[in-house]
Parts: sequence; structure tokens; C-alpha cells
Amino acid sequence: MQSELPSIGSPFFYGVFFVAVLVMIAIDMVALNKKGSHKVGVKEALGWSLVWVCVSVAFAGWLWWSLSHNPAFGPDVANQKALEFFTGYVIEKSLAVDNIFVFLMIFAYFNVRPEHQRRVLLYGVFGAIVLRAIMVGVGAVLVSEFAWVLYVFGAFLVFTGLKMMLPEKDEEADLAANPILKFLRSHLRMTNEFHGEKFFVVKQGVRYATPMFLVLMMIEFSDVIFAVDSIPAIFAVTTDPFIVLTSNIFAILGLRAMYFLLADVADRFHYLKYGLAGVLTFIGVKMLIVKVFHIPVLVSLGVVFAMIGASVVASLMFPKPLLEEA
Repeated sequence: MQSELPSIGSPFFYGVFFVAVLVMIAIDMVALNKKGSHKVGVKEALGWSLVWVCVSVAFAGWLWWSLSHNPAFGPDVANQKALEFFTGYVIEKSLAVDNIFVFLMIFAYFNVRPEHQRRVLLYGVFGAIVLRAIMVGVGAVLVSEFAWVLYVFGAFLVFTGLKMMLPEKDEEADLAANPILKFLRSHLRMTNEFHGEKFFVVKQGVRYATPMFLVLMMIEFSDVIFAVDSIPAIFAVTTDPFIVLTSNIFAILGLRAMYFLLADVADRFHYLKYGLAGVLTFIGVKMLIVKVFHIPVLVSLGVVFAMIGASVVASLMFPKPLLEEA
């Protein structure tokens, strides 16, 4: 929408990206099987978070180097695409924090033990990658065929951002009345109890779904809802499908580690939702006024950092009263 730069989504670039993602998922699954069921501590979560950030930075660095040494693109395109990737990555990482609050609510509602949360999140992230790749593809087709769709995206982001500023509802009550959850419970053979981390068990030759399968489905559906916000937000930065896809997926890959890193302190950042709401509103407005006033990508990145940083600082300076936390 804002950039006249050519798309860089060559088969080679897509191939490198998908190989990198598959290799990292394989490493994560091997590590999971090796350690077995266990509660992920802060040290382990921090280590994996750093790994995912380093992998994302390495990919961005490789992308910049490849473009800058390619005569068809050059340093200017390389700098612009690297900045777009980093901005999209930061936006998705910021909005993904809201996922953590929903994951906490889902785990609390189903009473999932901490040592059984890692596997379901790993499969949840894997499913999210597939779903988001499809959604990015659909979004790219819509944007290329119907330019006005970007204004729909912008209006939706403004609406969502303003809605997030309203008082919170009882989310656990909403989850109990969730039509998807009701449908699954009424159409699946279900066990009443968990069987460790298993999604299905066989009893007397009959396959039953466990409550852990419901947890997985609710995590997948919640991610689809969040993707409806985050993917249009990255389209505000660039309409290059390759940048939208890669920045989104690399941010999602670190979501599980970020969950375990922030799960115990998430309630302390009670003003963060207003920072996220501000980010969505700003990005939506940016999309709506693009024909009148162009906001550079670097400025957008600065605004995102400022809003998220201000909400975090405000949360730490003005903590929730103890009675309200209880």
C-alpha cells in the first residue's frame, strides 16, 4: 500500500524460509520428547525466547544480505524490506502478548497442570503456522484484486482497538458459553478426565477425545481470532506477502516460550491492553489516511515501541491494588 518496491517472494526465498521453520520446529519437538512432561521454568523459557529472537534476527540479516547483493534489488530495497520485516515482527510480537492472557484463561478454565501445557502449546503453534499461512495468502489475493480491502482492514483495526479500551467482560463465563466448545462437547466422544498430555485415548476399542483436545481446539480458534487483527496490521506496513508471512510466522514461533516467560507475571501488566489497543488504533488510522498522509515505516515502529513501552512502565509504576488482584 505504501511501498512501490517489488515483491521479493522468489521460490528460493520461500524455500529457505520454510526449511528454517521446519528445522526449528523439529528441534523444538525433539527437545520436548527428550525432556518429557515438565513445568517450564523461567530459565528454560528465557533460553528458548532468546533462541527464537536470534533465529528471526539471523533470517532478517540473511534476507538483507541476499537483497543487497542482488543486482535486481540493491541496498535500498534491502534496507526497506529488512525494516518492514522487523516492524511487522515487533507488531506481531506485541499483539501476541494478548494471546498469553487468553491462554492463561483457557488453561485455568480446564485446570491444565503446568507440566502438561508445553506440548499442547507446541501443537497449537504448529497449527497456527498453517492457518496463518492460509490467511496471509487469502489476504494477499484480496489486497491485489481489491485495493479497497485495505480500508476495510483499517476500519476494522480502529474498531477493534477502540473496543479493547472498554471495560473487560467475564471471559471465563464467555468461554463456558462458547458455541465452538459446546459443539465439540456435544459431537465428540469425550473422557471426563485428562490422560496426561494425550489428545485421544482408546477404551475397549473405541477412540475418545480427552479434555486436552478441547484445550488444543480452543487455543487454535483463539489464534485465528487474533490473526484477524495481527495480519491486517502487518499489511499496514507492507503489502509484500513474503514479508507479511515471514514476520508473522517468526513472531508466532516464539509465542510458546514467551507464554512461559510471562505467564506468572502477566497480571502485573494490567495497562498493557491499552497499549495494544493504541497500537491497533494507530495502525488502522494509518491505513485509512494513507492516500492523504504517508507515515513512514520507521515512524510506525517508533510509535509501536512508545505505546507498548508506556503501558508496561505505567503497569509497573501503578500496580493493581491487592484486593483487585484477588
